[in-house]
Amino acid sequence: MNDLQALKEQLIDAVEQHQDELIEFCSRLIQIPSVNPPGDTTEITAFIENYLSEVGITYEKYEAADKMFNLVASIGNDAGKELVYCGHTDVVPVGDLAKWDFDPFSGEVKDGWMLGRGASDMKAGLAGIIFATKLLKKLNIELPGKLTLAIVPDEETGGEFGVPWLLERKLVKGDGCLIAEPSSPLNPTIGQKGSYWFELEVRGEPGHGSLSPLAGRNAIVDAIRAIQEIRTLWDMEITIPEEVQPLIEVSKKYMREVEKDRLKYQEVLEKITVNIGTIEGGTKSNVIPDYCKVQVDCRLPFGVTQEEVTDILKNKLDALEIDYSIQRFGFKSVANFTPADNPVCQSIVENISFVTGQEAYGVMQWASSDARHFRQYDIPVLQYGPAYLPSIHGYNEKVRVEDIIRCAKVYITAAIDFLYQK
Repeated sequence: MNDLQALKEQLIDAVEQHQDELIEFCSRLIQIPSVNPPGDTTEITAFIENYLSEVGITYEKYEAADKMFNLVASIGNDAGKELVYCGHTDVVPVGDLAKWDFDPFSGEVKDGWMLGRGASDMKAGLAGIIFATKLLKKLNIELPGKLTLAIVPDEETGGEFGVPWLLERKLVKGDGCLIAEPSSPLNPTIGQKGSYWFELEVRGEPGHGSLSPLAGRNAIVDAIRAIQEIRTLWDMEITIPEEVQPLIEVSKKYMREVEKDRLKYQEVLEKITVNIGTIEGGTKSNVIPDYCKVQVDCRLPFGVTQEEVTDILKNKLDALEIDYSIQRFGFKSVANFTPADNPVCQSIVENISFVTGQEAYGVMQWASSDARHFRQYDIPVLQYGPAYLPSIHGYNEKVRVEDIIRCAKVYITAAIDFLYQK
């Protein structure tokens, strides 16, 4: 056993010995409502500040928008590489309380599960990276580089006051980054599809409903025709670039062999998905509607650009001879990935195997996250965190306690490997 392996074994034992602290910390994070919207992270940020201060970890605090706080904290030194561990403090709204079997802000541990809003997305992962950093400091582990925590708000609405705000101002840099977003136990996500959200507005001519379709021009009817064309984006054949084909294939393997309920979704990795999310139009049933607005969420695979999709949409809709406009909003990104052989990917994947004794490999996700921002700034990044995936953003959100502990072990050992790599 070499010195690094011995050190990692020591740190795994330390996580075991301090696991009650980790679980209590995670529970306390869940008990602090940090719902976005509105996105107020004042209370949870102050709680994390106190937790870091207990072992003398210094930090900088930035209020990017009203009551939206970023924390940047580091241990180690500037002599070597820098690894960033990132997590967001905000959570999605709880929805109808009557549909929960427990208090969404209880942070209760029951039958091996941590319960509450944010348990999987992503306060368990957030707790893990903060706990691992604090434990390294507490044990006086000498690092040949720097481990930085980037604790951010405003992720759940795709806002600009978290990760992009820090990166634009060069307040966070790094040679590699891990985001503790939910993932499967053995398969971090190293790539993601692009996002293309837009609102279609169709304009018509009003008139008395009793004269339709002979009078006026029905904006809703024209919008229905437009929707039919928009949905044909799914039918397009996309040529996947050669350099990402291995990632697509291993991701299909994951969907066949690991998350078997995802088998039927394999096509989404290579297709433009189209979700007609909302429709608003008209004023009364007896008035020919003069407007209709439709919000659409498309996810773009590798091999097609946003500009190409815009041109395709315009050609399809122009051919309908309707009065329309398209306005982009929300998530905007192209498909992006970090190569599996990048040091940060290797460090996480190898230490998942080291901790679990099982084969691990990176896969692609079909959604989007803050990872895209780091890649825009040439910071290699992947995502790995504890989660019960079916409960994310739903009622009765939860995560297994054993998964929280496992991920903390991976975080602390991967930091050692990455920072000691030449």
